Order: sequence, then C-alpha cells, then structure tokens
Amino acid sequence: MFNPKEIIHILANNVRQTQSPFGIPKFMANTWFKDLALPEKGEYLLFTGLMYQFAPYIETSTQYLEKYEDTPMADYLKYAKYVPAYLSGIGLALMTPGKEKKKARQPLKNIAFLLEQSKVDFCYRPDLDHYSGILLYDMGDQAGFVAHAKKVAHRLQQAGIKKIITIDPHTAYALKELFPKYTGIQFEVTPYFELLDLDPKDCGIEVTLHDPCFFGRYLHVSDIPRKVLSNLGIQTSKIRNQGEFTSCCGGPAESISPALSNDIMDKRVKELETTGKPIIAYCPICLGNLKKSGANVEDLSSLLVRHA
Repeated sequence: MFNPKEIIHILANNVRQTQSPFGIPKFMANTWFKDLALPEKGEYLLFTGLMYQFAPYIETSTQYLEKYEDTPMADYLKYAKYVPAYLSGIGLALMTPGKEKKKARQPLKNIAFLLEQSKVDFCYRPDLDHYSGILLYDMGDQAGFVAHAKKVAHRLQQAGIKKIITIDPHTAYALKELFPKYTGIQFEVTPYFELLDLDPKDCGIEVTLHDPCFFGRYLHVSDIPRKVLSNLGIQTSKIRNQGEFTSCCGGPAESISPALSNDIMDKRVKELETTGKPIIAYCPICLGNLKKSGANVEDLSSLLVRHA
C-alpha cells in the first residue's frame, strides 16, 4: 500500500494547479464533443464532470502503481509533488493509448444521443464543464475539495446555470449533496437516465446491473435505470447485493492500493457473474475496474443506444 498522505498531496496539488487530479489539461482530456453539433443554449446544462474522460488515464496510472506497490520504488512517489502538474499530466496523457481515449469518449456521445432522442432541452458548454473535486473529498482533503468546489460552483452560478444533467454517480453526488453544503450554491441536479423517454420495445433479453455506490446507497436512484431498461423489454437479474445494498467495485481504492482494489473487484465480479448474464455498469470507475477482471461488462449508455 502507498502512503495515503503522499497520494492525497499529489492529487490535491494537481487540482490546485490544473483543475484536474491527474494534471492533464482540459483541452487534452475533453474532446468528445468536437465532432457533434450540440446546442449551446438549453433548459439543462449537460455537465460531464470529466470523469469518463479521465478513465483511460486512471487505468494507465494504476498500471504503474501496481508495478511499484510494496517495492522500494514506492518510496520515491513522494518526490512526484515536486514535478509541475502540467508536466506530469502531459506525460501521462502521452503514455495513454489513443484507442483507450477513443473508447472513453463513446459513452458521452451515447448519452448526448439518448437525450436528443428523448427530446430533452439541453446544451453543452465545454467552458463550464469542470471536474467536481470529488476525489479530494473521498480521500479526506475537505479543505482542498471546498476550495475547488467553490470555484466550480461560482462559475456555473455566474453563467446563470440552474439545472444540470450529470452522467456519473461521483459528480452527481458532489453537485447535488456536497456543493450546497460546502459552497452555499444549489443547482437542480438530475442524472441523465431520469430524463430518458424512449419508445417501448420488447427486446426480450436479461442483464445484470451493477449499481455504483453513490447512485445506489447515497442518492437512492438505482430503481430508475431498471425502469428504463424494463420499458425496452430488458430484464435485470436479481443478485444479493444491489440497489441501496450494492457492493463496491474496488475502484475507489486503486490510487492507494491496487492490490486491495483488485481483491474487492474479484469478489464483486464473482457475485455479478453468478447470473451468467452480461454485466452493465453506469459509472466510469466501475466500468473500468470491472473490465480489468476480464468480465463481460459494458456501459449502460451503450446498451440503451443499441436498443433504443
């Protein structure tokens, strides 16, 4: 296991310098929208929080952490704080395969398509789409989180934003629960799947839904994706730990201990695979972590686009 304080210090320093926990400039990470003609005005602002965009970089950095965990080389991690965040971020971006970056963009395109199909009046403003800072909060750097959250909240407020569509559980929880508490600024926050209005179908298939902790345990919205799937004739298997009692995929632990993360992941995958059905995730962290196991898993948006 790595020293948690060193990890937190590096991530917090990156956020302060670049608004990204990995130091990657936003113009390099957030490119998914460039070949789409998305409206710039609408009732809702589509706010990705950059979590799907960061997923391939998380995978690359985790591969290096796995290599050096519990070795003498792990002690040198503390010197990473002396490297300028932009420099380390650009290095990480260059080490990450282009095909993985392309894959990470697809769920975002899927979600935009589904919102358009559902006739949701939304817009996308890349200048207003920022990382929420949730990882700092999760790892105990409350002061760092609050400082960052205030910057993001004020930018949104100054732009006149009132209604926000989120696409991942971490960003949804940050904006819906933490921003009002720590910044005093409140928005109407809605996960994208709550706004979907797709034509009924009779697909006649069954899948196993892995509920992210924030959507299942804390925001209590895990029943909504099931209703959306049911409307398309897609059944969801029943497993022991689901909904408000879901089990963690192990992803949140990977920056501290890839070994611990893999242990948690293996237990969850075994539980999900007992149904023998394809596994569906609706969180970029869960999706990436479950895929590492070799499990048959895809993003909820991909399944919906295929059958909408």
